Amino acid sequence: MSTRVSKRVGAYRGSTGASHNTERGDAKRVTVSIADQVLVMYEADEEVGRFTVSTGKRGVGEKSGSGQTPRGVHRVRAKIGGSAPMNAVFVGRRLTGEIYSEALAEQCPERDWILTRILWLCGCEVGKNRLGDCDSMRRYIYIHGTPDSEPMGVAESHGCIRMRNDQVIELFDWLPYNSLIDIVESGL
Repeated sequence: MSTRVSKRVGAYRGSTGASHNTERGDAKRVTVSIADQVLVMYEADEEVGRFTVSTGKRGVGEKSGSGQTPRGVHRVRAKIGGSAPMNAVFVGRRLTGEIYSEALAEQCPERDWILTRILWLCGCEVGKNRLGDCDSMRRYIYIHGTPDSEPMGVAESHGCIRMRNDQVIELFDWLPYNSLIDIVESGL
């Protein structure tokens, strides 16, 4: 697929250069490019999928309450909503029983819609995206579905990584728990 794929076998070096053992050459991992607003899926160091996403409207940053997308190496700490229907609404990582619609959006215009699936991220880099006031998991940083009316390819989120609902289902089903997610500022 992509002509620009990193050939990192055995150990994966995240954006800080820290080594993260992938244990096998067929490890599944993801890189999110803030500059390109894309999420790229890799298996055995070959690109197997690429989706346009939307990251933090306020740019990149790790501080709690910033509304920014955190950089660095993360792991999928929780996968939530595996059996939820398309456009299922989550609040506080729990299904509300609602299915997103334009009518529901009109009733709740201020809601930040988290739909269909949640991949909850945990930072791997102490002092950068883990522990203290920069902890990605405590900041509730997710990869999640969003309404089709929301733009992709433009930074518009509250810090999470938004995806189209059918694409987040594909990613959720493909990516194992505890997989690496590297969020980088640069282009791919």
